[in-house]
Amino acid sequence: MKNRVRELRELKNLSQAEFGQQIGVSRQTIYAIEIGKYDPSLPLAFLIARAFGKRIEEVFDPRN
Repeated sequence: MKNRVRELRELKNLSQAEFGQQIGVSRQTIYAIEIGKYDPSLPLAFLIARAFGKRIEEVFDPRN
């Protein structure tokens, strides 16, 4: 699934580790989501979107 996690994280000047700590997951999880290797669960996707102040569909695109 395509997503804008990296783009949005970098706009907030957060490292993968910092963002992971903020939402309660590992840096490796953030990396895997960013490269499309791992699709987050729905609760985690909502948590990520909320952390960026976005709607889930503004962060994740299930069509890809």
